[in-house]
Formats: sequence, structure tokens, C-alpha cells
Amino acid sequence: MDSDHLPTFALTDLVVLVTGANRGIGEGLAEALAAAGAIVAVTARSADDANRVASSIRSAGGSASGHALDVTNNDSITAAVDDVVAQHGRLDVLVANAGLGANHPAEDVTEADWDEIMDVNAKGLFFTAQAAGRVMLEQGSGRIVAISSQASLVGIRDHAVYCASKGAVNQLVRVLALEWGGRGVTVNAVAPTFIYTPGTAERLDDPAYRQGVVDRIPMGDVGTIADVAGAVIYLSSQAGAMVNGAVLPVDGGWTAQ
Repeated sequence: MDSDHLPTFALTDLVVLVTGANRGIGEGLAEALAAAGAIVAVTARSADDANRVASSIRSAGGSASGHALDVTNNDSITAAVDDVVAQHGRLDVLVANAGLGANHPAEDVTEADWDEIMDVNAKGLFFTAQAAGRVMLEQGSGRIVAISSQASLVGIRDHAVYCASKGAVNQLVRVLALEWGGRGVTVNAVAPTFIYTPGTAERLDDPAYRQGVVDRIPMGDVGTIADVAGAVIYLSSQAGAMVNGAVLPVDGGWTAQ
């Protein structure tokens, strides 16, 4: 059998930087990527938080390092990317997970609300991708996977700023894919639905709230971190080599309606 026709989802020895990897989806993605064979550069605003997760991954038999990275600070982004490359010799994948969300009726949104979410979700995503992309373009290869949201594809009440910020993520992904795809760097996004995490548990453990969410998901349940990780691993692996400029919903069919 010709192995060239067989896809591989292995990430063996690929250096993968994950932003916002100190909790929730980001922490789970870091663990899943390490389990798939990656050398994971765990990043968070606090070096202590990043090192805690990296240490846990190493204790489980994976490879990981911890680095401070604040996506709202360009100097911090550059320093973290430089540190990862200096320590590991290259950067193969960026998983741009860091993000903020908040509920605001549109008439109550303040300028500070707008700036806080946009600075992380849109501006932070772009400049992190730019810093990683420069390294990858020089290498001639790389993958960037942004964590978007189903809220980038449909409107959700009381989430005007969040929806706008994640819509910006999708458009940035498309433009970067056009500019960099022919130079060996693919850029894609994963758009999850409501995912059960320690951070969402308070709301999703409320039966009435959870039922209101589940009623919108044709598959009849919320997602898990493993659901998101499967899509991220696919887009990071050789199996996803021809995918570029895509926004992949992991939403149980929410956006099919």
C-alpha cells in the first residue's frame, strides 16, 4: 500500500504554541496536542500559570515548556515567540486560543467593554499570528489555527461585541490564508459551540440554561474540550495539509439552521 495516500494525524515532535493555555479550552488543547506527540509551548499572561500546565503535561509523559505571553502587549508577544524559537529551534503550529467573552445588551455596551474584548479577540489574534507567521514564513512551513466561535457565524443576543470580534477573527484568517498559503503556511479557524469547561459549568449546570442551549443544537448536547481538540489536531496535522482559509464549525449543527 502506498503510504502517500494514507493521512496521518500525528504531531510527533512538532513545536506547537498555544495561547491562553492556563485554563479551560486552552489547557485542554495543550494536553491533547501533547498527547498527539507535539512539543507544546504553553503560554499565559502569568509565567507561573504557564509553567504549572507545562509541568503537568511533563508529569503525564508529554513534552512542554511554559512561557509568559500577554496577547494585548506586542512586546510580550514578540518576546514569547522568540523564547519558544530559541528554546525549541522552530515553531510549527500556533493555536491562537486566548479570548474573552461577556454578555452585554447592545444599549449597555461601553467603550471600555468594546476595547477590552477587541484587544484580545481581534487585535491580539492578529499580532500573535503575525509574530508566529514571520517565523513560519522564514521556515517555509507552518500552521496557524485560531479559535473562533459559532458566534462568528450567527448572531447571538447580548453578544454584539463578542460576535463582532469573532467575525473579525474569521476575516483575518481568510486574508492571512490568501497571503501565506502559497508560502507554506496554512491559516484556519475552529468555531465551537457552547463547550463544557470549569468556566462555563456554572451556567451549563443550571438545567434551564442548559436546556435553552441544547434546544439550539441538533445533536442534542453541548460540546466537550475533546471535540474542539479533534478539530485543532486535524488542522495542525499532515491530514489537514490542503485546508486553508477555512472556518470549521464544531457546533453540533447549530449554524446549519
